[in-house]
Amino acid sequence: MKRATSTIPIVFTLIYDPVGSGFVASLARPGGNITGFTLGEFSVGGKLLEVLKEVAPQVSRVAVVLNLDQPPHVAMWRAIEAIAPSVAVRPTTADIQGPADIERAIEAFVREPNGGLIVLPGPVVNIHRELIIAAAARHHLPTVYAYRFFVTDGGLVSYGVNPGEQSRQAAGYVDRILKGERPDDLPVQNPTKYELVINLKTAKALGIEVPATLLARADEVIE
Repeated sequence: MKRATSTIPIVFTLIYDPVGSGFVASLARPGGNITGFTLGEFSVGGKLLEVLKEVAPQVSRVAVVLNLDQPPHVAMWRAIEAIAPSVAVRPTTADIQGPADIERAIEAFVREPNGGLIVLPGPVVNIHRELIIAAAARHHLPTVYAYRFFVTDGGLVSYGVNPGEQSRQAAGYVDRILKGERPDDLPVQNPTKYELVINLKTAKALGIEVPATLLARADEVIE
């Protein structure tokens, strides 16, 4: 879209590092016809690991489900790798390019005990989330996701932005642009809120007793 036009306004959502990707010149001053809303800092990968360890303290091995062809996933992996020693976890990558890779990667990972999964956000895992959720349940793997809809579909816990809220914010920007404002005058915004969602039914099936401190911080608890 950036290559196709330098005049038609573009408002994006759910993008990591729009500056590093070359979409905008800076967050404060996008510098062209593109602005929007980001998924936040790559350091959120480390937060996903912390949440997983808090909900399932026994986890000592973590497979990070990602796509190594995506630079944001690589950056989040590095954040997870950096924090892993402090929470006594040995991380490994599970590179998922398509649905056929999901079961194969998880089957290989569960050959050793005390495992857990971190599922980074992306088109492949979002579309095939039922496969991942089912595999995690079948192999009794505590799993943390980046979006609430994984948890409402049966996943254990999620921590991340609300895609629906970003769409509403984007609609506000579109409205302002249609009323005459320029994308260059609308700063790219980082998230101001991250949601913690827990599925107690899934926790019970996995034999996990969710700590009361974590439940108290949750934005939503599914029973």
